[in-house]
Amino acid sequence: MKPESFETNLEVGMDIAHVTQKKVAKLDWVNTIFLTSTPIAAIALSWLFFKNNGLVWSQVALAVIFYFVTGMSITGGYHRLLSHRAYKANNFVKLVYLLFGAATFQNSALKWCSDHRIHHNHVDGEKDPYNINKGFWYAHIGWIFYQEKIVDQKFPKDLTNDKLVMWQHKYYWILCVVMGFGLPTLIGYFLGSALGGFALAGLARVVFVHHCTFFINSLCHIVGTRPYTDTNTARDSAVMAVFSYGEGYHNYHHYFPTDYRNGIRWFHFDPTKWLIKTLSYVGFTNDLKMVPEKLINQAKLEMRLKNCTSNFTALGK
Repeated sequence: MKPESFETNLEVGMDIAHVTQKKVAKLDWVNTIFLTSTPIAAIALSWLFFKNNGLVWSQVALAVIFYFVTGMSITGGYHRLLSHRAYKANNFVKLVYLLFGAATFQNSALKWCSDHRIHHNHVDGEKDPYNINKGFWYAHIGWIFYQEKIVDQKFPKDLTNDKLVMWQHKYYWILCVVMGFGLPTLIGYFLGSALGGFALAGLARVVFVHHCTFFINSLCHIVGTRPYTDTNTARDSAVMAVFSYGEGYHNYHHYFPTDYRNGIRWFHFDPTKWLIKTLSYVGFTNDLKMVPEKLINQAKLEMRLKNCTSNFTALGK
């Protein structure tokens, strides 16, 4: 049986986001237009930049840096810090997460984390915002196209009491534009091309980060193994970890959501874990939660026994 101390998807004493929704989802034209137009614009403007300038490594490096900084602001900030409270961070780190998290155009931390907690509490169920049982396309991006109209929504108190989270929520769209497009364009200008900064570190990076983090909701519930639990569709995949900043060890995460690690072994590709641990050495993060090895081994053993029993039962039929 799963240890009680790691059973809940929200930490003890943390209020769940209560949501009342209408049954019929309505097409969100803003999300639909943005998510379908940005890939086209990214390809067109990137082609134009490379056609006129060739391969400019400084611009490519800028895009790669923004790719990791913004992506891990989601995985390390929105996800492991704010959604699951798997560790603590000082206000400077939290502010950086919130600024560059806004640059991903994935919603404010308040809304993102509330949706994610609902996902964990109702994984694979009808209330799961990105339920994989509705299909790969739906879990990956379709749920964003067809947002259910929320009649009444109460956000978790730990988030609404966080002044930085509420500040980001209030100024979310301004931060999106400034951090997501304005800053890379400005840096690109000083590197020799504003177009290069906008096209590569702005548009193309937004598209790549979108789908790398969307993979967590889709492919990480389809591809891989389930060594810790088969009570939900989440799976562990070293391959998916490469595309999701370490989030590919998703079966582990859904069983032990308060662990700051997803990849628990030193050789597991989990740059988000490495970032959090590195920041702890200089005192920027602390109270890094780790599931005891005994409980991890217990979960794996129980799954092996369950699989063996199932195999023997199948052979006997």
